[in-house]
Amino acid sequence: MAAGRALAALLAALLAASAQLVPREASFTISLHKVDNTTVTIKLRPGVSPSCRIRIKNVIRSDLKIKSGENVTFTFTCSTPEKYFIMEIQKNIDCVSGPCPFGDVHLYPLGLPRLNRTYIWDVKASTKAGLELKFSTPWLRQIEPGETCPDSISYNINSCIDKATVNIGTFCRNGSVSRVKLLGGVVMSLHLPWHSLLTTSGFNIANRASIKRLCIIESTLKGESSITLMSPNYPLGFPEDELMTWQFVIPSNMRASVFFHNYSLSNCERKEERVEYYIPGSPSNPEVFKLSDSQPANIAGSFNMSLQGCDQDAQNPGILRLLFQVVVQLPQVDENVTHLVDLSKEKNMTVTIHLEGWPSQIPLVSEPVCLICKDPRTCDRVLTLVSGAVYRISFLCKDLSRLRITAEKGIGCMDIRWCQRKVYSLSVPKAITRLPIQLHKFIWKLLATDLINVEITSPTLKLRQHVPEQKCNTSYSYSIVSATPETELNVGVFCPGGSIEKIQMRNNITISLKTFGKGFINESIPQDLKMSFVPHIKDECTFTVSPNPKAKVYLQTPNWHYGLPPYISISWFIIVPSKQTARLGFSKDRMGIACETGRAYINIKEETPGAEETVRREDELLPQPRNMHHNFWVNISNCKPVDKTQLTLQFWVTFADKQIDLGIILAVVAGAGVLTAIGLTVCCVRKKKKKTQNPMVGVYNANVNTQMPGKKGLFGKGRQNNESHVYAVIDDAVVYGHLLKESNGSVAPEVDVYRPFDGPIGSLPPSPPPFSFRKDIKRSSNTEEEPPPLTDTDQDTYTFAHQKSGQSKDSGDANEKDKGDTNVPLLENKEQDGLVE
Repeated sequence: MAAGRALAALLAALLAASAQLVPREASFTISLHKVDNTTVTIKLRPGVSPSCRIRIKNVIRSDLKIKSGENVTFTFTCSTPEKYFIMEIQKNIDCVSGPCPFGDVHLYPLGLPRLNRTYIWDVKASTKAGLELKFSTPWLRQIEPGETCPDSISYNINSCIDKATVNIGTFCRNGSVSRVKLLGGVVMSLHLPWHSLLTTSGFNIANRASIKRLCIIESTLKGESSITLMSPNYPLGFPEDELMTWQFVIPSNMRASVFFHNYSLSNCERKEERVEYYIPGSPSNPEVFKLSDSQPANIAGSFNMSLQGCDQDAQNPGILRLLFQVVVQLPQVDENVTHLVDLSKEKNMTVTIHLEGWPSQIPLVSEPVCLICKDPRTCDRVLTLVSGAVYRISFLCKDLSRLRITAEKGIGCMDIRWCQRKVYSLSVPKAITRLPIQLHKFIWKLLATDLINVEITSPTLKLRQHVPEQKCNTSYSYSIVSATPETELNVGVFCPGGSIEKIQMRNNITISLKTFGKGFINESIPQDLKMSFVPHIKDECTFTVSPNPKAKVYLQTPNWHYGLPPYISISWFIIVPSKQTARLGFSKDRMGIACETGRAYINIKEETPGAEETVRREDELLPQPRNMHHNFWVNISNCKPVDKTQLTLQFWVTFADKQIDLGIILAVVAGAGVLTAIGLTVCCVRKKKKKTQNPMVGVYNANVNTQMPGKKGLFGKGRQNNESHVYAVIDDAVVYGHLLKESNGSVAPEVDVYRPFDGPIGSLPPSPPPFSFRKDIKRSSNTEEEPPPLTDTDQDTYTFAHQKSGQSKDSGDANEKDKGDTNVPLLENKEQDGLVE
């Protein structure tokens, strides 16, 4: 029995719990008085499936409309009707035929279901007596179309003149718009989310007054603040030939400034679009401005601003619209302090003073900003000064560190005859450095025709290239970009205190000086960057580098982040001090690219007569670190790389004192001994005066090359540094021909010799090889690669003496010895003894 009662109690508890889980259908009753002239409409939200319906008695409906004088009770078929339905409550107010209900506008009726709802008040009024809507605190803030309010509560105001409707604007709560006066009727809308607990409309119909213009918007600002406002119908066009006014109520101890951020003009047939200001105390009210002018600033106290349209072209009316900002702030302590900026002697230069982050980071609504004024009433957050004038500027700013200077100067040359001898100083003018504002960037734009190039020098400070191994840590740096008709070449970032004395580039150049921190003014005093125009150069870019003998210098190709452009040739001329030896090395083993068209090359050549030229192709290993005893060139030429491969190369140069080589000393002594022996031989021959017999003799010829074509591996040193002595076998009549000629004048020496090209070396870099070049022109003497076989492609020519019929066998012996140890002289000791005798 007890168990049965317990089971029954458990079942009752479960039934009670389940009853609580099943939602009851809430019942709503809406009763509208006939005199209220109100209509309530409930309908499905657009795009929502009709999963929820409205039940009136036993009838299921998807919408419901309740008119004035009706009383309706209904329920929803779901527990969350706010997901499916919206509601509009429209009240018509007639201020033309009947009395206008002045005072607060209430939210009517009460007891409405919690849905997203829109209250609409349609007020009819005469154009001779406009309406005034007054908003209770915290007033309203205008927003752009498409913007939403933080609390999802928004107001929309439309003016109705005859049958035309003008959208005055959309507003959120918490702003400065305290009143709106309209000509004719008004349609006022209030949008509330379903969860809003707002019980009042927040405005009242305050008065009727003739305003003789489209509308007047009153904005009350009590302290430092910034507001944004828009013309009616924004971003669509302001009504044709209309006039409207904004009234700004500002405490007399505050200052206001107006900034136009976005505007456009219509096509006027008659009149002119303009802005008019009524400023208390101004001697010329109204002050008229174009929309393109800088608007008044630093206005003391309240003022009015009006926008006037025009009669538009019927065929192409255009659009008049305006979005602007008003900034209110306290007077600045130093607003009466002026700074002289003398640009009267400058040419082709503009100086822009702006807020930090300009132009991308200027907020429309923010705290009070820094203003720059060129007279007490012409102020802006951005002020541009041009060359050829003198300015006295002041700053309305609590913190001048927020301001920056950006300047630009153009230097051009169209005829090299007029500008080749001119040297231009690329330094920041003192008129800029004297201002209490940090210089952000100074840009020089160097313009020239195709056949005129630019030379940049830094004689005393010299430049250092910014690379990962030697980063710039100075307070400023230079970014250099060369723009040819075919491509743009980012030469690199440079700072003072390096080893680059000169940079030559083609065509138009942009040099941007950028500062870092406040130390620029002190560090920039000894600026020595100079520029001149020079005739056409061979390469796209040429660097002249004079390193500090104690430093390690890193240099890299331009366009580092994107790779060297196709078919571009870059050269470096490295100056080696006379008592130093340079060591050159590359930071990686290969170029790291694959060529689609042409070949990429690296050329290295010392600037000394007869110097070898080391060439490497993109599919070969780069040269190993090597010593350079003279000034030398490094040339890098690009091909057209395969996609996703880029040519980026870095190399380094170090210096060491030259070491005295004992072998060189011995070679010099030996050379002196040989010359002495030759002198003695000549003396002996003169004494004997042999006229009938011409024995074979060996003569030292220091100018003959010992290296066979294509057999460079036989020698351990280059052509100029080879210490081997070469002897050619010739008749003594040839050697002493001038002596025999003195005897009888009948002997004419007949001899051909090998003549290597030892012409003068100019200041131009080595020419890159043609793209059909297959192998190295001349490899470095210290490479360990296997020498190439002897081919017919060697460019060196060899000729030998024409032997007479009595030529001895010694000539053949000499040739045999040349195939063996080439460091052994070709004359035996007994031949030398015979010569001495």
